[in-house]
Amino acid sequence: MSARNREGQRSARERLREERERERAGERRLRVLKIVGVTAVVLAIAAGVGVLAAGGGQDDDSAGPAADPVRVGEASAPAVLTVFEDFRCPACQHFESTFRETINELTEAGQLRVDYHLVTIIDGNMRGSGSRNAANAAACARDQGAFPEYHDLLFDNQPPETDDAFADKSLLIDLARGIEALDNETFQACVQDGTHDDWVSRANADFLNGDHVATPTVLLNNERLGQDGAGLTPDHLRERVAELAG
Repeated sequence: MSARNREGQRSARERLREERERERAGERRLRVLKIVGVTAVVLAIAAGVGVLAAGGGQDDDSAGPAADPVRVGEASAPAVLTVFEDFRCPACQHFESTFRETINELTEAGQLRVDYHLVTIIDGNMRGSGSRNAANAAACARDQGAFPEYHDLLFDNQPPETDDAFADKSLLIDLARGIEALDNETFQACVQDGTHDDWVSRANADFLNGDHVATPTVLLNNERLGQDGAGLTPDHLRERVAELAG
């Protein structure tokens, strides 16, 4: 690796660290078009969202078959949580940080399967390619059997919404070095080559062509959660999954 590339990676990591430190010093700013309001304890999905702006989104005219989601958990699980999310979406990060422990608990118990649809509406709203490149990298991690770990890592290192840091493929590769299954040339080439860009485009087109207008959109056995101002909490999710599990 050249000294220039190493310096570029250091600069990207330093920028992310500095931004996170600034954000921890105060309340996270609510942003126009993306977040309408999220509480720290109860996630009202209908209120705290990444909203699809008029004319926003990308690849909405993409042709091709529907994109299969990334599936985590037992295929035979009685409850299926369908999640549409964008790696640049702050409300998606909030959803993940709030529900991660509960979702992991339920998937490990065989009660829940999660189908992840990775979309790119913030690339369309804000312009850029970070959502697409991060989604492609996550699909590359799926190929290596490390999607959950890398998915969580991306949200843990999410840059500010207006900073298209994930457009830097070297940063996406560098972040993965701590995951043993991804510290290899196969993963790195997949990220650099945009191997799954077509899949990402089709996933976003599916989202835009459906009746979904915001991220995160969360459904449990095809029933939208958090509608009409109803709050969704981890305990509520456990209760609903327990009902479906019988």
